[in-house]
Amino acid sequence: MNLKKIVSLLVILILYSVGNNVLAHGVDGDTQTFLSGNDGVAFGPFLYIGAKHMLTGYDHLLFLVGVIFFLYRPKEVLLYVSFFTIGHSLTLLLGVMADISINSYLIDAIIALSIVYKGFDNLGGFKRFFGAQPNTKAAVLIFGLFHGFGLASKLQDFKFDKDGLFTNLLGFNIGVEIGQFIALAFVLILITLWRRSPSFIRFSTLTNTLLMAAGFLLLGYQLTGYVTS
Repeated sequence: MNLKKIVSLLVILILYSVGNNVLAHGVDGDTQTFLSGNDGVAFGPFLYIGAKHMLTGYDHLLFLVGVIFFLYRPKEVLLYVSFFTIGHSLTLLLGVMADISINSYLIDAIIALSIVYKGFDNLGGFKRFFGAQPNTKAAVLIFGLFHGFGLASKLQDFKFDKDGLFTNLLGFNIGVEIGQFIALAFVLILITLWRRSPSFIRFSTLTNTLLMAAGFLLLGYQLTGYVTS
């Protein structure tokens, strides 16, 4: 694949997320109809909804792009993604099962902040301005917890039938992981191809700056929604 096409695809992913920030946690009409009318166990449909939601959850994906951007070893990628997965799985299940209600605008604002954090971290901002480097694994786990509450906050908008709730949530969470795997595979292929070129380091600053910009724009959108809602 041509190098310019690889860079363009990564930049488009970042810019497209900004232009479609409304969809970051949105639920389309057909899905709303199904969730509102669901009765009993529906593992398959919830699995599909979870996968689709993750593939269109641009805020989640942008954070993961930042997480894996400078990870070269498959073992490291697996480790960091596992921390993120553990975090969002716990709070997704806990949030819905325990009916922990958090304002969706505020939780999405924190998710947007996680994107800013990772872009800033990738640019070496913490060492440069504060002289210290936060524990990246702990940060990914903690932000993963917030991402899980973000997923839970949207599901809580629907009054689920308690019958089969845990099974349905399990299906949704597995679907989220499937969607995450598909998206990460695509991004990893692009980044791996790009790393073969000397331009990777040269354009990495621009890419992570755009990542931060996307996070700030999403943050502003969510805070505006919170104030005006």
